[in-house]
Amino acid sequence: MSADQMSIGEMLAATVPMVRTLKLEYLETTPEKAVLALPDQSEYHNHVGGPHAGAMFTLGESASGAVVLAAFGDQLARAVPLPVTAEIAFKKLARGPVTATATLGRPVADVVAELDAGERPEFPVAVAIRREDGAVTGEMTVIWTLRPNG
Repeated sequence: MSADQMSIGEMLAATVPMVRTLKLEYLETTPEKAVLALPDQSEYHNHVGGPHAGAMFTLGESASGAVVLAAFGDQLARAVPLPVTAEIAFKKLARGPVTATATLGRPVADVVAELDAGERPEFPVAVAIRREDGAVTGEMTVIWTLRPNG
């Protein structure tokens, strides 16, 4: 993992208490993709012994935020990234540790061009949540915006 990847995970762990609470692990963070892991923790299990839906939502939203920061971190002096909407679909029962892979849904250059034009761009981030055997247990879409400062 590069220093940049470490700094995004460390920054989010330092500024977002829920990341620390759930002990989320940053496995990969690039401007195109972020992969986070939620360790198997009995205190966050649901009634069927898997990770609680709220924990999986937090994992997915956190992965989406990591890819957004990796892609647009150089824009933070002039805009703040904010989630606008989020949808999650639970596909299969999750058990044990799960990972979330978030991918940016629009080219960075297109989003920055809209920001440059004085607009407030919106863009999707798709997230797949998987168990250890690779089965997709959840799918999430988070629509983000870059809100210009001032």
